[in-house]
Amino acid sequence: MKKSGLNRREFAQSVGAVLGGAMVLPAFTETLAARPQHAPRSSDGAIQIDSNENPYGPSPRAREAITNSETIACRYPDVTEARMIDAIAKYHKVPVTQVALGCGSTEILRMADTAFLGPDKNVVAAAPTYEAVLSFAKVMHANAISVPQTKDHLHDLDAMAAKTTGSTGLVYICNPNNPTGTIVSKVAIGKFMDRVPQSAMVLVDEAYCHFADDPAYGSVIDWIGKYPNLIVARTFSKIYGMAGMRLGYAIGTSQTIQAMRASKLWSSNNTAVMTAAMVSLSDPDHVVDQQKKINGTRKWLCTELEKDGRTYIPSQTNFVMIHVGRDVTPIIQAFGQREILVGRKFTTMENWLRVSMGTPEEMQKFVAALREIVPANGAKAS
Repeated sequence: MKKSGLNRREFAQSVGAVLGGAMVLPAFTETLAARPQHAPRSSDGAIQIDSNENPYGPSPRAREAITNSETIACRYPDVTEARMIDAIAKYHKVPVTQVALGCGSTEILRMADTAFLGPDKNVVAAAPTYEAVLSFAKVMHANAISVPQTKDHLHDLDAMAAKTTGSTGLVYICNPNNPTGTIVSKVAIGKFMDRVPQSAMVLVDEAYCHFADDPAYGSVIDWIGKYPNLIVARTFSKIYGMAGMRLGYAIGTSQTIQAMRASKLWSSNNTAVMTAAMVSLSDPDHVVDQQKKINGTRKWLCTELEKDGRTYIPSQTNFVMIHVGRDVTPIIQAFGQREILVGRKFTTMENWLRVSMGTPEEMQKFVAALREIVPANGAKAS
């Protein structure tokens, strides 16, 4: 099938037009209004398995780097940012011009929306998925198009491709997906990329890529040269255990990254997290260790759910969605009363509970509480 859309030169010219145009950033209050709202977290002494965090935190080497960074804490992070970009570029074997940093991958998503959306553009995403791209699209006064997932909780790429037109500025594919934990195969993404117009930027969010062990899964970073409209987002929040320190990055063509950098907040990346991140990239053994621990806990949890005859979505992430048979709100509250913080309610999955992987001891307490709150036979607990 012949690929529709722009050739590489035309694509570069279109991105250049974005850079050449003056864009007024939305008001701060409007940005706040578009943020997904989360319940306040009272974490003192509670088991926190609600936000897909890594309970083990940074590696020992990364912790040491954080401590040592105090000697340069008085300096702006410009030099460290340049070193960080260089480290990521070498890690992924791309030029430094193809790397953008963000204050967590959330800033990367905002940068993409700001660069490629506007009142005359739309964004296409699955439902449910991570909401940041859709929320920031509202700030840009773009039209958000949500495409329901399949009955198996998979991205419906055929339906998403059908909704992707010349008016589409951005397509968002969270892979593995949050909150369902499901994946899109690399083959399927390739077919999707061949089908959609090259004028539509496709952002593949690989925040949870390190937890995926399905052979069909694969990162698409190596396709940046093949598809000039492809962007890949990564984060140090998950496998590297630095969710509270905020560092993410994007890989794309030089033209794409230049367009995104135009809306990056100045000096938004702190020196401590970048110092730790550089060490983490050179510590593959720690990644393997975290994969073994977290995926092992996920497997244990799913075995316990199967023993109870519970329905859950097979996950390729550090969290699992469990069907609870009724509105999840009072169930979340019941866990809170037991000082166990679990995932929030998702509007399109109101009978599902998302639980992140904690330590083995924490997950044992979760399962015990689950059996009290939602007995295996599905009856309401007294």
